[in-house]
Amino acid sequence: MKLERVIISGGGTGGHIFPAVAIADEIKKRNPEVDIFFIGAKGKMEMEKVPAAGYKIEGLDIRGFQRKLTLSNFVLPFKIISSLCKARGIIKKFKPQVVIGVGGYASGPTLQMANLLNIPTLLQEQNSYPGKTNRILAKKAHAICVAYENLETVFEKEKIHFTGNPVRLSAIPTSKEQTEARRKMGLNPDKPTVLIIGGSLGARTLNQSVMAHVKTIVESEVQIVWQCGKFYLDKITEELKDSKPENLHFSAFIQDMATAYQASDVIISRAGALSVSELCLVGKPSILVPSPNVAEDHQTKNAMALVKNDAAILIKDHEAELMLIPTALELYRNKTKSASLSENILKMGKPRAAQDIVDVIESVAQK
Repeated sequence: MKLERVIISGGGTGGHIFPAVAIADEIKKRNPEVDIFFIGAKGKMEMEKVPAAGYKIEGLDIRGFQRKLTLSNFVLPFKIISSLCKARGIIKKFKPQVVIGVGGYASGPTLQMANLLNIPTLLQEQNSYPGKTNRILAKKAHAICVAYENLETVFEKEKIHFTGNPVRLSAIPTSKEQTEARRKMGLNPDKPTVLIIGGSLGARTLNQSVMAHVKTIVESEVQIVWQCGKFYLDKITEELKDSKPENLHFSAFIQDMATAYQASDVIISRAGALSVSELCLVGKPSILVPSPNVAEDHQTKNAMALVKNDAAILIKDHEAELMLIPTALELYRNKTKSASLSENILKMGKPRAAQDIVDVIESVAQK
C-alpha cells in the first residue's frame, strides 16, 4: 500500500531514535513523496537527531515519573494532560494513515490519542522485556514488531511480528579481512584483538575492569581496542601517562565501527537492545556486561536471550572488575568455544529488520 502520511513518536535515547529514523528511511525509500512527521519530547535528544536526519519534529512537554519525591512529580499530571491535548491537535491536523510508537515518553500520549481517533497504531519494541508504556499501548495497538522471541506472555500473540531491530548497517563489516582492518586502525596487523565498547559516553564498570588488569593485558598476546567514553578519557589518559602499554589503544569514541568490528576477535559490550542486534549481525564471540542502571533490568534480559542459545557470555556488572579481562583472554584462547558462540550469534541476526517492519506498517495502514 502506498503510504502518504505517517507519524512516528518516541525517543529519549539512541536506542529509540535510531530504529525510528531507520523505519522512516525505509518508508521514504519505498514512498518518495510520503510526508513523515515525528513527535518527541522537549529537551530530549530526538529534538536534535531527527531534524539532522532530515525529518520534521514537534516536542511534547512530557517526562517520566521520578522515583524520588520531587516537584516535577506534582506537575506531571498537568504535563500529561497538556501533551495529550497537543498530540491530539497534531494528529487531527496531520491526518496520518498510521501512527508508529518506538518507545519513550512521547509515544504514550501520541498513541493514546491516535487510538481515540481511530487511527491504526503500531509498536516497535526493541528490548526483550517491554517497558511500561509499550505494555499499556499494546492493548489497543494493531501490530507489535519485536526483536526477541517469547513475548507472548506480555503481548497478544496474534499481534506480534518477529522482525528484529533495525541497526546501523554502516557499522556492519562487509569484509572478513582482519589484517587490513587492523592496519587501517593503526594496530599491529598480526596481533589478536579484543574490542571493548561502552557506548559513546563510556561505561565506568568496563573502564575499571580494564584498569584493574593493565598488567595482565601487557603480559598477554592480544591488543585491546577500548572505547572509554568522553567523560572518562582525561582521567584514564592521566593515569596511564607514564605507563601506557603498547597493546592498549583507547579513545573517547570509535567513529568507524565497521572496521573495529572487522579487526576484532572478541567483543565486550553492554547489552542495550541495538548493541545486541548489531552484534548478532557482526557474528563475533561476545561478552555482555548488562548495565544495572536501566529500567526493569532489561539489559540482563536482552543478554539472557543470547546466553540461553549459547550465543554470548554474560558477566554481571558487579563481577566484571574481577572477571571480565581474564574471561576475554580465556575466550580468545578457546577456539572451540569462540567458534560456537560466533556460529550461534549469527543465527539470531535479522538483517532485514527495517524492511520487515515497514511491510507490517503497510499492512496495518491498509487494514
